[in-house]
Amino acid sequence: MCGIVGILGNQSVTPLIMEALRRLEYRGYDSAGIAILDHGLLNRRRAPGKLDNLSKLLLSSPISGNLGIGHTRWATHGAPTENNAHPHMTDRVAVVHNGIIENHVALRKELTELGQVFKSETDSETIVQLVDYYLKQGCAPQEAAFKALKRLEGAYAIAMIFSCDDNLIIGARHGAPLVVGYGDHEMFVGSDSLAIAPLTTKVAYMPDGVWTVLTREGAEFFDMEGGKVECPIQKTALMSGVVGKNGYRHYMEKELHEHPIVIGQTLRRFVDPSSHKIILPHMPFDLSTLKRGIITACGSAFYAGLIGRYWLEEYARLPIDIDVASEMRYRNPPVESQGMGLVISQSGETADTLAALRNLKNEHQKIVSILNNEFSTIARESDVVLGTDAGVEIAVASTKAFTAQLTVLSCLTLVIAREKNKITPENKKVCLTALMDLPSRVAEVLQMKDKIQEIAHKIADAQSVIYLGRGIMYPVAMEGALKLKEISYIHADAYAAGEMKHGPIALIDQTVPVIAVVPSGFLFEKTLSNLQEAKARGGHIIAFTDAKGAEALSTIAEQIIVLPTVHAFVAPILYTVPVQMLAYEAAILKGTDVDQPRNLAKSVTVE
Repeated sequence: MCGIVGILGNQSVTPLIMEALRRLEYRGYDSAGIAILDHGLLNRRRAPGKLDNLSKLLLSSPISGNLGIGHTRWATHGAPTENNAHPHMTDRVAVVHNGIIENHVALRKELTELGQVFKSETDSETIVQLVDYYLKQGCAPQEAAFKALKRLEGAYAIAMIFSCDDNLIIGARHGAPLVVGYGDHEMFVGSDSLAIAPLTTKVAYMPDGVWTVLTREGAEFFDMEGGKVECPIQKTALMSGVVGKNGYRHYMEKELHEHPIVIGQTLRRFVDPSSHKIILPHMPFDLSTLKRGIITACGSAFYAGLIGRYWLEEYARLPIDIDVASEMRYRNPPVESQGMGLVISQSGETADTLAALRNLKNEHQKIVSILNNEFSTIARESDVVLGTDAGVEIAVASTKAFTAQLTVLSCLTLVIAREKNKITPENKKVCLTALMDLPSRVAEVLQMKDKIQEIAHKIADAQSVIYLGRGIMYPVAMEGALKLKEISYIHADAYAAGEMKHGPIALIDQTVPVIAVVPSGFLFEKTLSNLQEAKARGGHIIAFTDAKGAEALSTIAEQIIVLPTVHAFVAPILYTVPVQMLAYEAAILKGTDVDQPRNLAKSVTVE
């Protein structure tokens, strides 16, 4: 979750690095720091806590120079103190690092015996001490960096600068993202393109196992054998506007671009940076003995609940009942006393959801609510509130609040699974790692605007659109259909792909686009068969999938959006983003009022 930025510029880079670090706050952090090269001297400022603390330090003790690196750290090895904050440095080299160096204990022991003096508890400092040792042996910076990188085991994204060269940044990627930006005799590096978005529109996404040498003249890329690698430069439209509407046409567009920030902030609320454990507020029941749960919500929040049901039943083996709140309040289902009533609402004021909550309380259910407004009526009437940290969502169609709700549900799932001993520590770690990496993956999806616009042109004139998904992707299809009809006014329905042949297939002809959310893996082949059935009836197949799925779909789908490959646990969150983007782009083409669709309100406080 840490953030990296490096700038090789033609002016003082300190304010630019600080602005970039603020754009990386969504990743979650507990300390921050900056190192600047000035006339052959490396100067550093670090502070625990928020970036405001670092800003105050820089005001009282400024540093300036045209070359620098910055970092926001989420503590892993070592407490979140100033001493453990990045950048780590000697007189010769300064380094920032995301990830974990798995062989740091052996390296530390070796380097200590060779006379290197460590000053922190972190695994990351082994990198700077290793590079420093090679520099002392007479290696040039590029050679020292390369020799050090070949010794590292684990996952990392790294940026380093050297006191002897004011025209050099070296970066490396292995298992953690790093992007290079091109300017006018300036170069940039960041954890993702959001960090450097205002500085350049030309970026290169580094592949795994690649390191780079940046000078003001450009970048060279190498593999771990020293061979040259081609990294194509891409045009990016990603904007930096995290706060306010500046630069965006609509609030909905702004809020779509805040997905990475919101997911990161929400994770930071529940994941302890020192232990990497998910920690929830005290629950009013024993999670280890919990026998059943009931979920209720309205609209997109209900679809989030459906995804939550798949997670809770698969990973925690907890049976879940779920109803839209307007039905739950009248259905009078039999429930087990002292069970979990899980209520989901963006506003915390939704009338049907509040009424369902009160019915559940009358049945002696303990209420856990997932809300974006912790001062709302539902919050006051709940036993526990799990906040989403989505910030103000102005557009009527919920976007970032939905992914925040899913982020909370995923954390809740892993905790209940852990307490009920239904998940192994290894599997839980894999799922949590995928969650922590998700903001960067979502930021990549936001770069696919042009491809999604092409699909929007395909469906904008359609009278009806069918969305298909299987398993946990079925609710994602439902969310896509809801977004399309509520802001573009195109009729859209979502079906479980296996159910299409039981009726909806009668609707399919050459005028009906069929949109499938279909990552590779479990149920992929089943969904593929369903899509072949639709294609045989003249349906125009549009697929959201990953690289592996794209190969199998190439003869079936007319248009394919290839999304980043992620763990199945987080796939529903990732696949939500492009279907929401598609609805937005279709609405733009239709000329509708995106932020205030007809007949809709943000918070429905009437039955």
